[in-house]
Amino acid sequence: MFSDACKNKEIKIRNERVQLGESKLIKIPIDRLATGTLIEIPVYVFNGDELGPTVLLQGGLHGDEINSIELVRRMLIDKRYKIYKGCVIVIPLLNVFGFLDLTRNMHGKDVNRSFPGSRSGSLASRIAFYLMKELVKNIDFAIDYHTGGAQRNNFPQIRYTPKDPQSLKLAKVFKAPLIFGSKLISKSFRNECYKNNIPVVVYEGGESLRLDERAIKEGIKGTLRVLNYFGMIDDNLAVESSRESIHLKKRKWVRAKVAGLFSSTIANGEFIEKGQVLGRIMDTYGETSYAVKAPISGYIIAKNNFPIINMGDALFHVGEI
Repeated sequence: MFSDACKNKEIKIRNERVQLGESKLIKIPIDRLATGTLIEIPVYVFNGDELGPTVLLQGGLHGDEINSIELVRRMLIDKRYKIYKGCVIVIPLLNVFGFLDLTRNMHGKDVNRSFPGSRSGSLASRIAFYLMKELVKNIDFAIDYHTGGAQRNNFPQIRYTPKDPQSLKLAKVFKAPLIFGSKLISKSFRNECYKNNIPVVVYEGGESLRLDERAIKEGIKGTLRVLNYFGMIDDNLAVESSRESIHLKKRKWVRAKVAGLFSSTIANGEFIEKGQVLGRIMDTYGETSYAVKAPISGYIIAKNNFPIINMGDALFHVGEI
């Protein structure tokens, strides 16, 4: 799938060198709290005995997306990174400051809108800069783990770059329940990697500040399928799936036409028919009840779990096949 010019003969990060057959924890200093406490980003490097592709597995680009952190952390705890060929670079938590503040951003700025970053810019910009300078230069491709935000729960899904056939191949190997192409966003991690010819797929599952066991397990299984595809791990670690991914071609948000208390009547990931009632919006005094109907047929990609709704709020994300 990728070039035969393997990058893992020697991995160099922050003047540290990781040779074939070595594993190392490298801590990258980022900044200090007002108290003087040093904040570091732990980077785990697992380099196999044989030459092969190098993959970055990254969680916590947004500090409140706990599922992404738990997914990567759990594979560390369960020793799923026993690599025989190629190299895996693992970042369980990139946005340490956002995690401490229970927020998506880092000091008010979105790291995922700060690439390629700057050595002397804001903290978010500096994180982006060092991620590209120290880590991305070593890799052949990446899996970036995320969740839904603002009380929206994303059904387990993989997003690829439509203009990048390599990312589509990775998405198909990952085999999440849902896959679809997602346009590049200016100054995002995926966009900057695309400029550098590095394929990235984005795994989304669950919602911010909540653990979702299904989303975590789907993410782990998909990751192991990718590592197994490249011969990087023992075959016994990978969990093959007879289920084919549902490839969505179009997407549409269903938004609230009135304000009130929202109650859903369908499950995330469910197939719906055009005109089907998806839920109801009621006023707080029980005088009105507005039916939310499906504008198209398709699968529920994401649903809003927050009951207090304003006009125009996103309620469901629907994907057409």
